[in-house]
Amino acid sequence: MIYTVTLNPAVDRELTISEFVFDTVLRASEARVDCGGKGFNVSRMLAALGAKSVALGFAGGKAGQLLAEALADLGIETAFTWIEGETRTNVSIVTEQHDRYLKVNESGPTVSEAAQTALLGQMAQLIQPGDWWVLAGSLPPSVPQTIYAQMVALIQSGGGQAILDTSGAALVAGCEERPFLIKPNDSEASNLSSLPIHSPEDAVAAARTVQALGPQNVVISLGKAGAIFSDGQSAWLASSPTIQERNPIGAGDSMVGGLVYGLSQGMAVAEALRWGIACGAATASLAGTAVGSTELVKTLLEQVKIKELTMESRDV
Repeated sequence: MIYTVTLNPAVDRELTISEFVFDTVLRASEARVDCGGKGFNVSRMLAALGAKSVALGFAGGKAGQLLAEALADLGIETAFTWIEGETRTNVSIVTEQHDRYLKVNESGPTVSEAAQTALLGQMAQLIQPGDWWVLAGSLPPSVPQTIYAQMVALIQSGGGQAILDTSGAALVAGCEERPFLIKPNDSEASNLSSLPIHSPEDAVAAARTVQALGPQNVVISLGKAGAIFSDGQSAWLASSPTIQERNPIGAGDSMVGGLVYGLSQGMAVAEALRWGIACGAATASLAGTAVGSTELVKTLLEQVKIKELTMESRDV
């Protein structure tokens, strides 16, 4: 089973405008509302691939109920821990040409210690050997930076595999519990390693430095350049297929969805990475916050090239 955990979910509202003009009233030509939150985005990508997942996290108020109903409509099972506050709302504004965007995220509600304890207890009951857990996104203001570390320790001790996709102090603390994999972007990896990243080779050096913090495997997303994967001994570069990018928001989450899909199917790392890149590209090629379909992913999959980065690099 695959579980996704989103501690700070949101209702995502996207408005489309013709162009950005400040200090005036703009009229939206389109508007849409979606389930927001990195873990939810992973679950949505998995659903598009025909894979089942269960979405956990904190939810509250009318916005939280809207999320539960919207995920149910997508066929995604939820097991929320309900809180007294109101789930946040995030707003994205994109141009009709999809060449510029602005996203404003609320910080999130207060989550009590009792609710945090309840979620950890729920996870302890669910964890089974061989399960995959994706822990993704920012933390609500009242939640300690160590909560992901607690979750990773819980999952790994129960025989599950934890994939951690967050940033800052929460990522550093989580790494100490040796998650199966972390997925920072190039900027986050540069901050973690204190190394500049201007090339895939730089990313590999950063990944190996980051692995000294604890994670077993590191994927660093490089945007249009693709991503690298390092297990500390070997490294691979996956190039991104050529697409017409329409909205990159959520593409990194779709990449994680494709990666965990491949790993849960028993694919070799290189093939799972290929699926991750194809899923991320598929989502980036679509308008709004839609995720790529299986058909689109399989089409792009053929374009993803994997190269093992060794002293004598070779194609895989």
